[in-house]
Amino acid sequence: MTTATRRESASRIVEAHEPLAARIARAAAQANDFSPAVADKVKLCLLDLVGCACEARELPWSRQAAALAERAADPARGATLIGTPVAVTSDSAAFANAVMGHGLVREDMHAGSVSHLGIVVLPALMALAQYRPVRGRDFIAAAMVGYETGGQLGRALMEPDIARIHRPTGLTGPVGAAAAAARLLGLGVEQATSAVALGANLTLGLNQWAHTGGSEMFFHAGFAARNALAAARLAEAGAFASPSALDGEAGLFAAFRKRSAAAAGGLFRGEPEILSVYHKPVPACNFAQTACQAALAIARDARPAPENIAAIEIRVPLAGARYPGCDYSGPFAHVLQAKMSIQYNVAAALIAGGVSEGNFTLLKDARLHRLIALTTLQVDEAMSAAYPASQGGEVAVTDSAGAVHRVRLADVVNAAAADVRARFRAAGAALFGAARAGEIEAGIDALERCEDVGRLVALTGGRR
Repeated sequence: MTTATRRESASRIVEAHEPLAARIARAAAQANDFSPAVADKVKLCLLDLVGCACEARELPWSRQAAALAERAADPARGATLIGTPVAVTSDSAAFANAVMGHGLVREDMHAGSVSHLGIVVLPALMALAQYRPVRGRDFIAAAMVGYETGGQLGRALMEPDIARIHRPTGLTGPVGAAAAAARLLGLGVEQATSAVALGANLTLGLNQWAHTGGSEMFFHAGFAARNALAAARLAEAGAFASPSALDGEAGLFAAFRKRSAAAAGGLFRGEPEILSVYHKPVPACNFAQTACQAALAIARDARPAPENIAAIEIRVPLAGARYPGCDYSGPFAHVLQAKMSIQYNVAAALIAGGVSEGNFTLLKDARLHRLIALTTLQVDEAMSAAYPASQGGEVAVTDSAGAVHRVRLADVVNAAAADVRARFRAAGAALFGAARAGEIEAGIDALERCEDVGRLVALTGGRR
């Protein structure tokens, strides 16, 4: 055995006995290099977050979150609330920007962890970038760490029975964003370990909202971003938290009786998790995306008249059928119930021939309820086996003449980078004006060369 091999072996033995929070902190501190693909993905995720927040700014939950924001004591050192010229405290900005980024239910998605990591990680980092000067390269590296931590945690922890009760983003977000914030603050391994451990203590979110259409779903993201910021800054101030808060006998994994799953936890052992993130093409639940796209293909190619449809069959993976609110046929008292329902989204797509926010004005539409009554939703074994690497969906529409129109998709079709840019430009121009929106987009595109990300974030504050 060579000296190098012995050192590698010894390092692995030490790592295997190190608490998971410490392993995360150590890997995060060493995450200095990233590929052009990672940089491009961080920039696209940031552009999409700002665009979604612009569109969602006037929705009830966005206004409610903004109403809680506290003005900064020193406006010159305050943080930016997207679309608002008033400087607020860092924790207020993290909270409200996260809620707004989640407001359309069209945020970026990491299927392996069943989580929306960007709406937690990015608002926390944006707030920190105005807390002290931050270079663009450090912002990208920190975002990469946040997505990696949340993604790996969710892959190890999440399963349908857990996700039926506990909000995945509420579990993965605070830990991932705390690791990202620790990396951006340049904390040492011991301090960063405490930040991650505090993040584990601040996980939250119950999925009862999916049964009632409650708006607490949106606030989960805000709580997670604000808590992650607090975790990192407490650690920076010297707070000590249990290094075994994730994998100890009374830690996060033990709480879900999955302690053994934490043993193999680590970061950057394969392709960075952020590269498996996709951008939703449809402003609805992740698990409604693929079936909705299949329905759109039928509406486009076969053009069945809604009144001539005799039956609809939908096939999805087990994870989709079991996620709260996804297998739901109504009644629809709240928009969020419709955004979660696979049946609603398929029926609305067949009626409208497209998918936009306008689809969610059909809550009481008799045509929609007729189609839902004709719909069956089934679990597909092959799709279940392929998930989460692939998220399949199938829709079969039988018309009154007995003809069957069937479309089966092996995976969700992501919104392309051009689509993300187009919707940012439209939303940004409407809120900021075309010139300011162009300046924000150009600044994000040049993020790795930026010397002060705080100035870029300030551009999202709206017209003054």
